[in-house]
Amino acid sequence: MNLTLSKSLIALALGAAIVPAACAEDASGPKSIPRKPAIFDLTAIDTTADPCVDFYQYACGNWKKNNPIPADQTRWGRFNELAEYNNYLLYTDLKAAADAPKTPLQKKYGDYFAACMNVDLADKLGAKPIQPVLETIDGWSDRKKLATLMGETEDKYALGFLFGFSSDQDQKDASKQIGEIDQAGLGLPDRDYYLSQDDRSKKLRDEYREHVAKMFTLLGDTPEQAAKEAQSVLDIETALAQGSMSRIDRRSPANVYHIMTIDQLQSLTPEFDWKVYFAAKKQSALTTVNVVAPDFFKAMNQQIATADVGALKSYLRWHVVHRYAANLSGPFVQENFHFYGATLTGQKELTPRWKRCTQSTDRALGEAVGQDWVARNFPPAAKDNMEKMVKALEVALSDDIKHLDWMSDATKVEAQKKLEAFRDKIGYPEKWRDYSSVKIRRDDAVFNSQQIAAFNDRRDLAKIGKPVDEKEWSMTPPTVNAYYNPAMNDINFPAGILQPPFYDFKVDPAVNFGGIGVVIGHEMTHGFDDEGSQYDPQGNVRSWWTPEDLKKFNERTDCEVKEYSGFEVAPGQNLNGKLTLGENTADNGGLRIAYKALMDTLAEQNASATAKTDNYTPAQRYFIAFGQVWCENTREEAARLRAKTDPHSSGRWRINGSVQNFDEFGKAFSCKAGQPMMPVNACRVW
Repeated sequence: MNLTLSKSLIALALGAAIVPAACAEDASGPKSIPRKPAIFDLTAIDTTADPCVDFYQYACGNWKKNNPIPADQTRWGRFNELAEYNNYLLYTDLKAAADAPKTPLQKKYGDYFAACMNVDLADKLGAKPIQPVLETIDGWSDRKKLATLMGETEDKYALGFLFGFSSDQDQKDASKQIGEIDQAGLGLPDRDYYLSQDDRSKKLRDEYREHVAKMFTLLGDTPEQAAKEAQSVLDIETALAQGSMSRIDRRSPANVYHIMTIDQLQSLTPEFDWKVYFAAKKQSALTTVNVVAPDFFKAMNQQIATADVGALKSYLRWHVVHRYAANLSGPFVQENFHFYGATLTGQKELTPRWKRCTQSTDRALGEAVGQDWVARNFPPAAKDNMEKMVKALEVALSDDIKHLDWMSDATKVEAQKKLEAFRDKIGYPEKWRDYSSVKIRRDDAVFNSQQIAAFNDRRDLAKIGKPVDEKEWSMTPPTVNAYYNPAMNDINFPAGILQPPFYDFKVDPAVNFGGIGVVIGHEMTHGFDDEGSQYDPQGNVRSWWTPEDLKKFNERTDCEVKEYSGFEVAPGQNLNGKLTLGENTADNGGLRIAYKALMDTLAEQNASATAKTDNYTPAQRYFIAFGQVWCENTREEAARLRAKTDPHSSGRWRINGSVQNFDEFGKAFSCKAGQPMMPVNACRVW
């Protein structure tokens, strides 16, 4: 799937971690049990702050003061609190399965976890697990046969280079799965890290080159040889970055859709034999493919044609060790962090191995692990109540559309059709994924990683030419996140997020609507943000707007772009309003829609909209619950990285940016027009 078009609530964490080189890694379990997050935390509120001046400080001030960033984290917020708690619950399941499995499924994921936790074996083996693929690369010398080499490495080791090949839904007919090739092959987080000429970017490139060289020395190369190889890697990746499409340009579906015949693709990249490659991938029958970023493939072709074969070998070797560093011995793990953890994100210490292996097992076998996790941690009552909330939010969004003063009746009819076509997925899949064909060894973490990669690759490519599976999920049940997929036109809420601080079916509606209600509204609004609005009810890219309405829509989103581009996240580093536009639109729309649903629910229940609980009205409790979802502390390095790569705004601006655009917030806290949280001119799309 083209992941740039699948809209999650938060970005996934980046980076790994390290311990001092003199220390052996601790492979024991948790030292303490993580606390379960609270919902509507009165102790988090900073009552010395004025909510009309800085609502984020008011809702989160004491939480921020009392929750410094743990040394093994790059940021720490309410999402992290819940993820940590869920991770612990998952760990107990995995540990039990590793020690005494009761089912074949538990044996499979228990062995995967056990192999990951075996530090002694990893240290004993060093780089031995990746020697076969390194030897395959070493034996390659003919640039004309690069496709043969890549076909072999993908077939034997599930290891791809340079670009990605996958299935995706056809933009013009979302009921079909087509083949797709896309840009990839960079070791830094984004193309701009190679292209920006500011001093900070230049310094990071120098540190990256040093890191690559150190990894080569761990493979046994001399320092002089390693330095030369590292420069070759940086040169090739810089050339690929120059041909890569920017994150902002990728936000437009039209920019990432270029159907070509295989002959046309071959003409675009004459130095790479696509028929050989597709044959190795068991896709010889493929006649057309979506070439997401043609300019990237031109740049790739140029490198294949002109780069020294030795340099290309260095590039391939680097991406092997980079891919598997986390599964190798301590020196590889530590050096991997030295750059990707400490340098890029400011992380101070190694994330304990039990956490890393728990997360790795969930990513690898999520719908195996998830079955047992859901049975223990997500009761039917929680699912039933969540379904009712989703319906209430859909009613509120429908009402919002009906009363928009800037949209014509013709476009409103089309918008309602799209809303009515939403698919709601709550908790976990209707049908669990079958992992019976996956081979797992208790004593070989690299082998297991390759087996999972091969399984996922075969499963993905087998979709090409077949109808879309509308019931498939792309997040695991314990995940603390949610997402909207425009091609599926579905909203997805894994069981992992349906807990405090987002949701507790036993508390008052104001708190639940402020927490999970806004999350639901956020995902629904993605169907109508700058990207989602280009998809019709069936998931096809098709304009359903009148020209005049589209012009008004763009004027309103431009207001958000300018507003959020003025928000600073680190000294001299502002948000990118264009990169974060979709998420900002969803935050603002979700807040309005969930508030409307709350007021409708209170009216239906004949409940008071003014009676106070804990000295707060329902409206105030709603906004505080919303604010506290996004309490966070972030390291400066991580904040800078996120500003360049993350389509989500930081917690402070997700809160303050949204409430300052919603007049009901100002009314709830008796703000005066002109105060920061109640500006005279505010932005509104939905």
